[in-house]
Amino acid sequence: MTQTNTGPTARGTCIVTGASRGIGRAIATELARTHRVIGTYRGRRDRAESLRDETGCEIFQCDVASREDREALIAFARERFERLDLLVNNAGMAPRERRDVLETTEESFDELISTNLKGPHFLTQLAARWMADRGEGRIVFITSISSYTASVNRAEYCISKAGLSMSVLLYAERLADTGVKVFEIRPGIIRTDMIAKVEQIYEEKIAAGLLPQRRMGEGSDVAKAVRAIADGLLDYSTGQVIDVDGGFHLRSL
Repeated sequence: MTQTNTGPTARGTCIVTGASRGIGRAIATELARTHRVIGTYRGRRDRAESLRDETGCEIFQCDVASREDREALIAFARERFERLDLLVNNAGMAPRERRDVLETTEESFDELISTNLKGPHFLTQLAARWMADRGEGRIVFITSISSYTASVNRAEYCISKAGLSMSVLLYAERLADTGVKVFEIRPGIIRTDMIAKVEQIYEEKIAAGLLPQRRMGEGSDVAKAVRAIADGLLDYSTGQVIDVDGGFHLRSL
């Protein structure tokens, strides 16, 4: 039976994909203070269950690359929420093996495009229809500085994120007059499992001046940007790109 969420004490509702670890976990933890949250996970049920225990988030297993899983996720949300206030497209993956662009395999390319681009694009389609029917909602895409920064040893990742940035523009334009706002957050070098193997290399580059703000980012830095969007502080800025990168995007001579 659908649980209603109305009245003066009503809480917002949201979905955060890839919520069991890293940036997604930080976002889900932050939003759980004010929202009823469904956090998705793909394989690490143990980490998802610890998120649930710590925050009260509901959890749902979902491979965003799977159409069936995406549809099941939205059906699950509809059973529990009478509306959806916020979708945070965070789930993504790095190549299983970094290879030079001349050696990248089609299998790796297909996997990253399916997970990092096709999945969030079509999950957004499902959520946007629901939100547009109500005339209100916010959608956030977590992309990366890799959407405009060439890393020749993970070309498929860069291409998937560049495509996702265009998905933001398309949905922002299409949904603007429906009351649904769309935003892009571009994290820089954030301390997560994804960069664990090369974290020391990044720390050395940061110390040498790679970032104007001489520190690696944390998941909480990204979560704070999502908080501003969730609270409606940027509602007249649909389509906006928010760089959470310690100034990496700046150009100077």
